[in-house]
Amino acid sequence: MPDGVRGALVQRVFARSDGPLNITWLAADTPRLSQGHVRLRWEPASHTGWDVTAHLGLATTEVHLASWPAAPDDWPRLVRPTLHEVLGLCAALSVATAALDLSNRLAHV
Repeated sequence: MPDGVRGALVQRVFARSDGPLNITWLAADTPRLSQGHVRLRWEPASHTGWDVTAHLGLATTEVHLASWPAAPDDWPRLVRPTLHEVLGLCAALSVATAALDLSNRLAHV
């Protein structure tokens, strides 16, 4: 990771196992994650591979989503299924929340 970077914001995860993870770097002074966003952080593991962690932004906080200690060099392939599923779930929850909000507003009209 470049100097002055806090991690990488996951922008897009392809479902295919050989597809890329699209990310943007997060500066060290970046405030907490927005709801439904995932931050990845990786550093060399003590013996071999990479220690990879993921955090998920919720409405009022960030939570530790997952850790992959001593992941192999092709760790993006390892973490992709988890990230793909979580981002899909967050998108579905966002749509459901918007639909409920609209339903509640229409009920009071």
